[in-house]
Amino acid sequence: MSVQKVFRIFFAILCLPASVLSGHSEESAGSTPVPPFEADIRMFQAMDRTNSPTRGGILFVGSSIFRQWTNVASAMAPLPVVNRAFGGSRTADQLLRFDAVVVPWAPRLVVYYCGSNDLKAGEPPEAIFGRFREFDERLRREFPAARLVFVSATRSPDREPMWDRVDDYNRRVREHCLATPGRTFVDANPVLFDDAGRPRLELYQADRLHLLPAAYAEFARVLRPVVAREAEAVGIGR
Repeated sequence: MSVQKVFRIFFAILCLPASVLSGHSEESAGSTPVPPFEADIRMFQAMDRTNSPTRGGILFVGSSIFRQWTNVASAMAPLPVVNRAFGGSRTADQLLRFDAVVVPWAPRLVVYYCGSNDLKAGEPPEAIFGRFREFDERLRREFPAARLVFVSATRSPDREPMWDRVDDYNRRVREHCLATPGRTFVDANPVLFDDAGRPRLELYQADRLHLLPAAYAEFARVLRPVVAREAEAVGIGR
């Protein structure tokens, strides 16, 4: 083997990340894994530095179901909507990122979808609901006049074995919204099922969890009148 080749191999080894040299990945014990949504958060912050947020509008927050609703602003037009959902997030992440995601916009209306990933991770519905309620209480403290619309966790085909826990979580939030002024629960599940009670598979991507554009069109049909009503109640769009 030539000296030049030995040098190239030696230099390549020196350039390897420490995690590879040690035989551990970045998510191994003793390390702090980078959240899958960290890139989204950094992108949001960069966008907000470039264009200062227009405060007092409608803010969509949550996990990938909302994150992938890329045309939500046009679906809700002319209402002033900003989407700050980040994929892979759980209810604890919504709390942790409240200052970065919610506070800059000082929203008068928040539309919230989160909890499905908590359920997938095996979290009990009461714990997931507790973190949503904490988010709601934080919103009330920071912006007392703000309203919140909660969009139900979906009974997606890939998670049929846990539909009872999905229903439990949704029930807890529905009861909370009924008992709390300025809080509204919207059940999106009926439009995702056919008349025989079967999931409309044509609305789902191949993973049977995430939604296709036709599903978002159904979401908009159900959700837009509610968002418009709540927006009017807080003076948005006048």
